[in-house]
Amino acid sequence: MSQTLRIAVLAGDGIGPEVMREAVKVLRAAEKRHGLDFLLTEEPVGWAGMDAAGSVLPDATLDLCRKSHAVLFGSVGLPDRDPTLPKEQRPERAALLRLRREFALFANLRPVQLPKALAHACPLRPERQGGGIDILVVRELTGGLYFGQPKLTEEFEVKEPQRPGDQAVVLRRHQRATDTMVYTSPEIERIARVAFRAAQLRRRKVTSIDKANVLENGILWREVVSRAGKEFPDVALDHMFVDNAAMQLLLRPAEFDVMLCENMFGDILSDEAAALAGSLGMLPSASLGATTGGRTFGLYEPAGGTAPDIAGKNLANPIAQILSAALMLRHSFGLEDAAKSIEAAVARVIAGGLRTGDIYTTADPAARKVGTREMGDAIAAAV
Repeated sequence: MSQTLRIAVLAGDGIGPEVMREAVKVLRAAEKRHGLDFLLTEEPVGWAGMDAAGSVLPDATLDLCRKSHAVLFGSVGLPDRDPTLPKEQRPERAALLRLRREFALFANLRPVQLPKALAHACPLRPERQGGGIDILVVRELTGGLYFGQPKLTEEFEVKEPQRPGDQAVVLRRHQRATDTMVYTSPEIERIARVAFRAAQLRRRKVTSIDKANVLENGILWREVVSRAGKEFPDVALDHMFVDNAAMQLLLRPAEFDVMLCENMFGDILSDEAAALAGSLGMLPSASLGATTGGRTFGLYEPAGGTAPDIAGKNLANPIAQILSAALMLRHSFGLEDAAKSIEAAVARVIAGGLRTGDIYTTADPAARKVGTREMGDAIAAAV
C-alpha cells in the first residue's frame, strides 16, 4: 500500500473555494489513476479564518500545515475588508507571508507557458510570440524589500526663516516612509542554485535580473550569481537590468528560459509574464523550502488573487489552482508521472477548445466558453 500523503488544503477567500474544489476533484482523479493515497484536510485561512476563528491564520490551520507534507493554498484578502485591519494583521501579511517565514519558503517557481491553442489569447502579435513561450521565473521569496528592516512611517518638519536673520519656524509637516532592501550572499547563492538546477532540466539558460547599475544589492546579486554559475558550466548565464527585462518580455519572450529574480522584481515580472499566457488564471506557482530527507516542503498556489467581483458566479478559471496541484506532486512528492498526467489533461482540454471567460476570445473559432465547474470536470475526466 502506498504511503499516505498529507496535504493541507487552505482555500481562502473570494474565488479560492471554487477553484480549490476543482483542484481537489482533479487530485482525486490522479489519486485513482496512479494508485496514490492522499489525506486532504481543509482548514480556513484569510477572512474565512477570521470569520471562523477570529484570526486570518488560526492556530488549527497553522498546526495542520506543520503536520502536513505540503500545503495547497488558494488566495487571501478582500479589498473591501482588508482596510479594517492594521496593515500587519491583514491576510496577505499575517497569513501568507507568515507561512512563508514559518516554513522558510525561499524559492518561488512560476512557470509561464503559452499553449499553441491559446495563441489568440496572448496580447502579442504572432511574430512576437516566436516559436512558443515557455518561461520559468525563479523568484527569491524571503528577502529583499518585503522582508527588510522594519518599515517606518514618520513625520518630519521643514523649518526655514521667513526672512533672513529671523528665527526658523515650522513651515510644514511631511511624512516619510522607509523600506530597506537587504540581501546576503548566502540568500543569493541558494536561490541561484535553484535556478541553475532548474535550467539543467530545461533549455540550459539562466537570465539573472538585477539593477546593478544603481543598487548596491544589485551589484552583490550579480557578483554572487556569477560565482554560483561557475558550478554549472553546462548552463549559459546572462545578466539583464530589470527595466530592460520588462521590455524584452514583450519584444522577444521566446528567448527567455529561466529568469532568476530577487523578491520584488520577480513579483512584478512574473505578473507581467502572466499576460503572455493570456491570463493570471493560467499561472501556478510553487514556494519551496530546503530539501531534507529527500522531501521538499512547499506551498502551492495560483499566481492570481481572490477576484471577489466574480466569486460565487462559476466564472473563475481553475487551471492555475489545478496546475499548482501538479507542481505539488512533482516537487514535494516526486510523483512525476502523476504531475504530468494532470498537465497533459489540461493541455488536452485546452486543445479541445474549452475556455473560461478570461481566456475566451471570439477570434478563436474553436473556442467554447465554460464555467469553473465544467472546466474542472473536463480536466478530471481527461486525467
